[in-house]
Amino acid sequence: MGTTERPAVWRTLVLTGVVGGAVFALLVAGAAEVYEQVVASRALAALDEPVLAWMMSVRTPTAETLVTGFTNLGTTVPMVAIGLVLSAVLYRASRRRTVWVLMLVASAGSVVFTLVGKPAFGRARPPLASAVPPYEQGFSFPSGHTLNSTVVAGMLAYLTVWLVARRWLRVVAVVLAVAWSVAMGVSRVYLGHHWLSDVVFAWLVGLAWLALLITVHQTLLRRSSRAPAAGAASTAPADFRSPPALP
Repeated sequence: MGTTERPAVWRTLVLTGVVGGAVFALLVAGAAEVYEQVVASRALAALDEPVLAWMMSVRTPTAETLVTGFTNLGTTVPMVAIGLVLSAVLYRASRRRTVWVLMLVASAGSVVFTLVGKPAFGRARPPLASAVPPYEQGFSFPSGHTLNSTVVAGMLAYLTVWLVARRWLRVVAVVLAVAWSVAMGVSRVYLGHHWLSDVVFAWLVGLAWLALLITVHQTLLRRSSRAPAAGAASTAPADFRSPPALP
């Protein structure tokens, strides 16, 4: 890399770190504010019971069955399995080992935070009279289904945007990830298994974790990028990009 290229590379590195760090900080601050409101029973937490009551009013037997089937996909084992299977598809097509690293780290962090966070916060779930069976045990805050779904779906969307060349596939991946995460969170409140604030907190923490991982990855990519050798042929399939560095 020539000396004239280095300032541009460093500017890109700094910009990536600043933007990513700012997004991460804002999301963490938002999650902290939700927690404070839950503790003090203010604002968002005050909406928990009215929102749950409205969800109960629009339930139907058919919808309860369908939503229960969907929400079961958000438990730890199915969600991680979905992430690993789709990661395998991306790895097979792109041959980038970073796919596995990012997905495993993202999933592990989400699961650990769920396992540690629930007993640490110790919040009770909505009363069983408000819930749709099968009833769930354990603590309520944060929503593990929502957190895991947000992280896994979000990471799959990021990997697709990073690796796949076709724009429409990247757009579809992002739209599906957002829809999956939102639907999973809403399903938890609809079934009476979580309060609204449990879900909002999980969304924010999941997005913050993704922002941190993506910022680190993008910083490493830019730091190790090099201009491709003249005439070098890409070994990536036609529908996939040839990202710099990081195998």
